[in-house]
Amino acid sequence: MSSAAESSRPVRLSRSSRQARPVRPAWMEKPKPVTQAAKAVALIAVVLLVTVPFLIIVSTSLASNKDVVANGGWVLWPEHPTLRAYREIFDGSIVTHALWVSAGVTVIGTAVSLACTIGLAYALSRPQVFGGKPILLMILFTFLFPPGMIPGFLLVKGLNMLDSYSSLIAPVLINVFNLVVLRGFFQSIPGELYEAARLDGAGEWLILRRIVLPLSKAALAVVGLFYAVSYWNAWFYASIYLNSDHWPLQQVLRTYVIGGAQLADSGASEAGMVSSPQTIQMAVLVVATVPILLVYPFLQKYFTKGVLTGAIKS
Repeated sequence: MSSAAESSRPVRLSRSSRQARPVRPAWMEKPKPVTQAAKAVALIAVVLLVTVPFLIIVSTSLASNKDVVANGGWVLWPEHPTLRAYREIFDGSIVTHALWVSAGVTVIGTAVSLACTIGLAYALSRPQVFGGKPILLMILFTFLFPPGMIPGFLLVKGLNMLDSYSSLIAPVLINVFNLVVLRGFFQSIPGELYEAARLDGAGEWLILRRIVLPLSKAALAVVGLFYAVSYWNAWFYASIYLNSDHWPLQQVLRTYVIGGAQLADSGASEAGMVSSPQTIQMAVLVVATVPILLVYPFLQKYFTKGVLTGAIKS
């Protein structure tokens, strides 16, 4: 009996030690080979779904008329690459003017919207601001119940902003989602920093410029990118408020891709150097897409920093 009891003791200790050992979460366990293979296949499929259409667009824009005809309109790899389509669209004044319009509206609109959003978000993030909650509720009400197209058109017309570039900025000057994001980020800054700055005699403007903005670079970069992308891709308001002579690049792109219009100037047409409609359309699409893609690598570090900061604060 005693020997049996003694032999059973190590088994009980090992079981208790197993029970006391902390259980690792499922995402921390080493995945099985089958799971790793499935993830690799899914990742490759997603990459192909993203890269192949973009490769077709770029290849078609660089293809010659012979390549387009031989491949039925869409080229995966051009055998006779040429930049004739890009020369044609930049020789004409339509795409060049539209590109400058989009660049100007994006730069000015992003700067003005970011400045107004920062000021309003900082004011609403301070608890001592008079009427902060009613103003915030009114702003959120416009987010839940937007005014619609007809009231917006009547407002722009009443302010004499039709056929002016201000009509592309004023109606969307402050985005409620971006405002709420910045307000929450400003509220997450420790209150001791505000109190220490006020004890040193700093005012609200100095606190915003010296403390809040340097600590909010990640959030400002994300919100600024949201504004830049929205202004760059905007075409709906341009189709309503502007004449065709003042259209931005996205509205020109929409017209030429959907309508199948030609962008080549008269000189190229007379010389017989007009590219195929597919090549011209894809060249305009590349010109409209690449500039905004070049901004992401410079803001990637701020995206990463913003995610890490949010994880630490939460």
